[in-house]
Amino acid sequence: MQPDRRKIALGAIAPFTGQPLGHFVDGVAVAGEGVSFAVTDPSTGARLGEACDASEAELDAAVAAAKRAFPAWAATPGDKRKQILHRVADLIEARAEEIAAVECLDAGQAWRFMSKAALRGAENFRFFADRAPAAADGQSLPTAEHLNVTSRAPIGPVAVITPWNTPFMLSTWKIAPALAAGCTVVHKPAEWSPYSARLLVEIAHEAGLPAGVFNSINGLGETTGRRLTEHRDIKAIAFVGESKTGSAIMRQGADTLKRVHFELGGKNPVIVFDDADLDRALDAVVFMIYSLNGQRCTSSSRLLVQRSIHDQFVAKLAERVRQLKVGDPFDSATEVGPLIHPRHLSKVCSYAEIATADGATIAVGGERIAGDGYFYSPTLYTNADVSMRIAQEEIFGPVLTVIPFDDEADAIAKANAVDYGLAGYLWTNDLGRSLRVSNALEAGMIWVNSENVRHLPTPFGGVKASGIGRDGGDWSFDFYMETKNVALATGAHKIQRLGVAA
Repeated sequence: MQPDRRKIALGAIAPFTGQPLGHFVDGVAVAGEGVSFAVTDPSTGARLGEACDASEAELDAAVAAAKRAFPAWAATPGDKRKQILHRVADLIEARAEEIAAVECLDAGQAWRFMSKAALRGAENFRFFADRAPAAADGQSLPTAEHLNVTSRAPIGPVAVITPWNTPFMLSTWKIAPALAAGCTVVHKPAEWSPYSARLLVEIAHEAGLPAGVFNSINGLGETTGRRLTEHRDIKAIAFVGESKTGSAIMRQGADTLKRVHFELGGKNPVIVFDDADLDRALDAVVFMIYSLNGQRCTSSSRLLVQRSIHDQFVAKLAERVRQLKVGDPFDSATEVGPLIHPRHLSKVCSYAEIATADGATIAVGGERIAGDGYFYSPTLYTNADVSMRIAQEEIFGPVLTVIPFDDEADAIAKANAVDYGLAGYLWTNDLGRSLRVSNALEAGMIWVNSENVRHLPTPFGGVKASGIGRDGGDWSFDFYMETKNVALATGAHKIQRLGVAA
């Protein structure tokens, strides 16, 4: 018999639901002073509790704590940072079931995916912990007259702003490299799913992280988020979320010339050629849009399928979509859970009318599922073309739009005909074609004959409206650290003499 995961989740957040969830600043939990807002269970619509929108004074206190803690943390030897971050990973693994259950509760994500997401969070901490001792290492670049030596140093206190779709894992993806680099952090989690962020900051301090190194504040984007991104003592902003919000954050940080790293939206194509392994391609197509409730930036929300196999492939796809199990996120059998919030549910629902008005066909789904919670039926739109809004806009739900193409050039043109450029997926058994098309696609990441499989040393990020910068491996340290060059003159170097009589 499977454990009562809902009970585990409710037990985990019980310390935070008797009063509005406050903040964690300078090593201690503090009650919030600001206006509170509701946190709900997406599967039932029931109120779980409330969280506080940080006041200006609370935000200033969190940043001040990070600023005070920065010199000592930056000077902490990499081996010591490594030891602490490995301890964080140990504690995440020890509480992985509890963390995963909380993700199901306030984010509505299905257990079958969240049970692995918490462990991926621990993996993030281990990966960057192992690199902490060498984070500051540079290069030796000799010339005949100079020995150039580069080094890196942490940039300072940074803001990390994370979304609600897989909140715990995405938070670790940003926070772990920042801490490994020697930065201090002020983290603002998404207001719709704040509870796992509190678990993370408490775990980090239990592991021995010094007070002030990692601070967590709750709040709304337009108030707390804005104050954080405008704050003079925050040196860089790492943000995951919507492209429009990324643009606003860039404007807010402009006056203080903040460095930004954005992982933003996507309208990612999966291209299936007629020479592909169609059974494997079908599995990947279904997985990459309907897992995680379709609420992830790398989902393949546009299916471009070669016209010669279009009808056959789409018929099989429609049958698979009809068979998807929608339900309680705590149930191991559930494949699609609820959407995060009624506001987001309303947005996703609106596209059914948009699709039919533009001339597309709702082959499967296209409607809210009656009952409690914010459930939306897995949806398949067919007879679409690239000009339609369902082919251009990020819907961010369990919704797939099918577009036929004729040949390689047509596939590339249609794949690139959007503002976004985060990821692309390509299915073909022609090696030459896989290289040609991959090089031609306007996206930061391409997977060939594969679903999205994350390898931590590789760069992760997008182009166009999908982001700025890269995460993963040494690319993360490039963002959180400043590079310095020292040029040492050799005996062969001669300085020009000015002001000396000939």
